[in-house]
Amino acid sequence: MQNRLPEIIDPLHLADKRGELHGQLPIKRLTRLAEKLVNDEGVVTVELYFGREGRLAKIDGSLKTTLHLECQNCLQGVEFDIDHKVNLGIATTFEQIERLPEDIEPLLLEEETLPLSTLVEDELLLNLPDYPKHSHDCISNEIIKKYTATFDEVATKKPNPFSVLANLNLGES
Repeated sequence: MQNRLPEIIDPLHLADKRGELHGQLPIKRLTRLAEKLVNDEGVVTVELYFGREGRLAKIDGSLKTTLHLECQNCLQGVEFDIDHKVNLGIATTFEQIERLPEDIEPLLLEEETLPLSTLVEDELLLNLPDYPKHSHDCISNEIIKKYTATFDEVATKKPNPFSVLANLNLGES
């Protein structure tokens, strides 16, 4: 067991040795994830256990973090806790993926090694909510009234595009 996480891992080698990885990964290092956050402070606590069940190489464990997302209602920051259980089957071909049990997600290795941050980041991205929002009513009635009044004011100032037709003399032929 180690507390310092490696940059690059060889999942099949770790599975053969029944390796374990424990430690923390700064969210700032997860660039694709950081783009979706209000701020990229904090860490991801990583606990991964590599092993085999028969011929199947597996990764089990958990990823825990608190992300600061943008609320889709009020556009302010909202904390989102993730406690994700990792259950991956390591595959090197699409045929191996097809043979995985339904309760195991595939990890397709295109090369022998991969950055640990990529594995962690992919798992976290898959667990983000589609529309993050506060659990409470974060848009106050004052804000709704303000924007409704502004919209109504703009809508009434626009000229009616059909007012020109009122001035036409439509005589009968």
